[in-house]
Amino acid sequence: MQATALHQPLNATQKFVLQTFSTVQTEKERDELTSLYLDYIQRRLDIETNKWWDDNNMTNEKLEEMLNTHNRTPYK
Repeated sequence: MQATALHQPLNATQKFVLQTFSTVQTEKERDELTSLYLDYIQRRLDIETNKWWDDNNMTNEKLEEMLNTHNRTPYK
């Protein structure tokens, strides 16, 4: 992260998250809220992963090929 990012004001979403977490009174409430947040992130990740899979016409065979392909620059 660039140092300039530390001086930018919070956007509406960041303020909302801070306000929401500021209402937490116990560890249990914090854990529940964290779980909800992580579930949301996981759903977003699943959507983007599925979109990438479809956009790239991926198959299990293509994925297996990618996993077994050496893509690093060879050392001389």
